[in-house]
Amino acid sequence: MTVKAYISGCAGLALSDEEIRLFAAAQPWGFILFKRNCDTPAQVAALTASLRGAVGRPEAPVLIDQEGGRVQRLAPPNWPSYPSARHFGDLFARDPAAGRRAAWLGTRLIAADLRDVGVDVDCVPCLDLPVEGAHDVIGRRAYALDPNVVIDLGRQAAEGLLAGGVVPVIKHMPGHGRAGVDSHLQLPQVDTELAELRESDFIPFRALRAFPFAMTAHVVYTAIDPMRPATQSPTVVSDIIRGEIGFAGCLISDDLSMQALSGGIGERAAAVFAAGVDLALHCNGKMDEMIDVADHCPALDGEAARRAQAALGWRHEPDAFDRQAARAEFDDLMG
Repeated sequence: MTVKAYISGCAGLALSDEEIRLFAAAQPWGFILFKRNCDTPAQVAALTASLRGAVGRPEAPVLIDQEGGRVQRLAPPNWPSYPSARHFGDLFARDPAAGRRAAWLGTRLIAADLRDVGVDVDCVPCLDLPVEGAHDVIGRRAYALDPNVVIDLGRQAAEGLLAGGVVPVIKHMPGHGRAGVDSHLQLPQVDTELAELRESDFIPFRALRAFPFAMTAHVVYTAIDPMRPATQSPTVVSDIIRGEIGFAGCLISDDLSMQALSGGIGERAAAVFAAGVDLALHCNGKMDEMIDVADHCPALDGEAARRAQAALGWRHEPDAFDRQAARAEFDDLMG
C-alpha cells in the first residue's frame, strides 16, 4: 500500500461515499479535524474510526488544533473550555511554578479529551513571539513575549500532551509572531534582519527542536528568501529550519488552502515538497481541492517516511491520571 505525503481534512460530521472512495484510493498519511467536524463525543469518535477505516490503517494519525482560547475545535457544551496560552504566561509572571504546572495540566486534560474520541496528534504548542504592532492572528495564542518563558511553558505543554498519549506539533516554524497580516487571508512579509530573528524568533524553536513534529509558517522573511514564504522556500527549510534551528523531525506545512499561498492548490502542494517539507496539510474539506492535492502529492518515502514514522513512535498509552482531581487542581490554579 502506497501512502501519500499529505494530511487531509473532510467536509462534515460523517464521511460521504465520495470521501471514502477518495481516501481509499489516495491513501493520505493522516487526517485533521476542524470545528465543522465536531459535534458530540460519540460522533467524533465515529468519524475518526471512519477515517482510519477508509484508508485501512488503524494506526493512521488524526490531528486537531486544540489550543484553548479562540482555537478550540472541541468546544463547550460537549467539551470543557480551556484558556489561551497567554493565560499561562500571565500566571507564570506571578508564580512561575504555578504557570508551569497549569500549562502541563491543561494539555494533559486536553490529551484525555482527544484520546476519548480517537485524536492522537495536537498542533500545540504555539512557540511564536508576538511583537508590538503585529496582527493578532497569533496574539494571545502565544505564551509570552519573552522567548525563555515560551520555552518553559511550551515544553510543559508538549510534555502534558505526551503524558496523555497525544503527540505535539510545535508551530509555526521559524516564527509567525511578527506577521502584520493574517496568513489565512494574505501573505505576511517580515523585513526583520536575520541577526534579530536569531536572537528572538528562532530561540524557542531551537530550544524545543527535539520534539517530533513541527509546522511551517506561511510568512516571507525577506532577509532569508524575499520571494517565497517559509512553507515553500528551500532556503528557509534547508538553511534555517534544518540548519540553524536544527530541527530533524517531521516537518508539516501549514494549511495549503490559506490565502497566504498563491496559485492553484496542486501548485501549492508541489512547491511545498520542492522546498523540502515532509507532509502537506490540506484542511478545508472541499472535494475538488482534495482531489487536486492527492494528484500532486508524492508517495511518502525515503527520509520523509522515516521522520514521519519516528514521530509517530512518540505515541504511547496514556500515563495513569486522575482526571477529576487534575481538573480541580487546574481550575484552582487558573482562578
